Amino acid sequence: MDETDLKILRRLQAEPDITVVALAEAVSLSHTPCWRRIKSMEANGIILGRALLLDAQRLGLGVDVFASLRLNVHNETTLDAFERASQDYPEIVECFSMSGESDYLMRIVVSSIDAYEKFLKKTLLHLPGVASINSSFALKRIKLTTALPI
Repeated sequence: MDETDLKILRRLQAEPDITVVALAEAVSLSHTPCWRRIKSMEANGIILGRALLLDAQRLGLGVDVFASLRLNVHNETTLDAFERASQDYPEIVECFSMSGESDYLMRIVVSSIDAYEKFLKKTLLHLPGVASINSSFALKRIKLTTALPI
């Protein structure tokens, strides 16, 4: 990757719906070389995809919950089963394997605390290997970005 690739990525992060023609002009390339660079970065897994950001609050999903989960068994089968199962629920918008006291940290988006309580009882507690869950509720979102500091 060179500085031109980084310029392309910075611009795509800032304006993901920019046309290739406009992007090429912005980074001082012609259309075809710019398109080839984008395709190469997609093929190499640098560009994973493009997303549309939605306002969760306006969609009635104004509660962000951070759930720290500990598992009771730490073998490959249980970890793989837990990770596969966590993919099945759209309420779980992020899930990280962690070092330290928790095994996993999830960000869960729901409409209300009552909705989270139901999700906790009906779903989270039944994920493979779950021993305990510690939940924290965000009071206010200060920053949300998908842009990486490149």
